[in-house]
Amino acid sequence: MSSPEEEMLLAGKITGAYGIKGWVKLHAFTDPPENFFAFSRHQVVRRGQPEAIQFEDGRTQGKGLIARVVGVDTRTDAELLRGTEVWVPKAELPVLGPQDYYWHQLQGLQVWTEHEGQTLLLGVVDHLLETGANDVLVLRPCDGSIDKRERLIPYLPDDVVLEIDKEAGTMTVVWHPED
Repeated sequence: MSSPEEEMLLAGKITGAYGIKGWVKLHAFTDPPENFFAFSRHQVVRRGQPEAIQFEDGRTQGKGLIARVVGVDTRTDAELLRGTEVWVPKAELPVLGPQDYYWHQLQGLQVWTEHEGQTLLLGVVDHLLETGANDVLVLRPCDGSIDKRERLIPYLPDDVVLEIDKEAGTMTVVWHPED
């Protein structure tokens, strides 16, 4: 179990039961999905309380993952976990290179663009979408943004995304404010 001050990140979700022996289907938010099993500790929140959970015999199955949960031996017990989010300690994430970012590090950044000699605030990164071709930043309006529109901007480093400054909480993009 994690300590109260340990920061946890959402790593996946249990989407249902698989088979009759307590296995579950998982949708992992890791890239690649198999990295979900690289964490030494997982936890879920049930009835408002964090609870340690252990996976064993996990593997890829179709477009998702399946795994057996320690202590869950029937399909009925596995079904009780359906919809449960699975969290992992942030401290266990691998260290990235200087120009690489985890999605959670981009959330909340103010997104700025230059247009006709003015620096304009487009909004803040709410979340990212995987589209297959490239990831997409979903911006929501914020105090000081040019309007109240939600924007979708492709996450293309060096093409659309020019600079990310985590310390300043900003991202600079090449994007027309009317797009």
